[in-house]
Amino acid sequence: MKCPFCSSLDNKVIDSRLGKDHNVIRRRRECLSCEKRFTTYERIEETFPLVIKKDGRREPFDRNKIFTGIQKACEKRPVSVNVIDRAVEKIEQSFQEKGEKEIDSNKIGEKVMQSLHDLDEVAYVRFASVYRQFKDITDFMNEVGNLLKQHPKEKPPREDGLL
Repeated sequence: MKCPFCSSLDNKVIDSRLGKDHNVIRRRRECLSCEKRFTTYERIEETFPLVIKKDGRREPFDRNKIFTGIQKACEKRPVSVNVIDRAVEKIEQSFQEKGEKEIDSNKIGEKVMQSLHDLDEVAYVRFASVYRQFKDITDFMNEVGNLLKQHPKEKPPREDGLL
């Protein structure tokens, strides 16, 4: 490990411990040349598949795109950032476990839809309207109708007697 102060490669580890998320090892090091201390973080190098876009292009898997998409769908909804992060981790992990070198972007979109369906139905419909490119109100109503068929919920009557 190269010292950030003097660029020497000679250093020793003083302390090691797990990071806050338990996916990182935090190491406190001391340079043997200049005797200054610095911190490094060590994490597992994960290999993700390439994403095949609709137009045939291939690009690296980007966790942030999934996070941003879910976050936008959940905007002004009672879904915390921690819940969104866990959902993204599950999606990410499911593709890692398959071990495929390439994955179609449609599969990612469907996984996001499934995850949002479980998290928040309004966020699900928001994401679906963009992802499935609804052309008109009929497409939107069909999706809401399908959602209602899957989860018929009875709302408690309002106190003022209105629907």
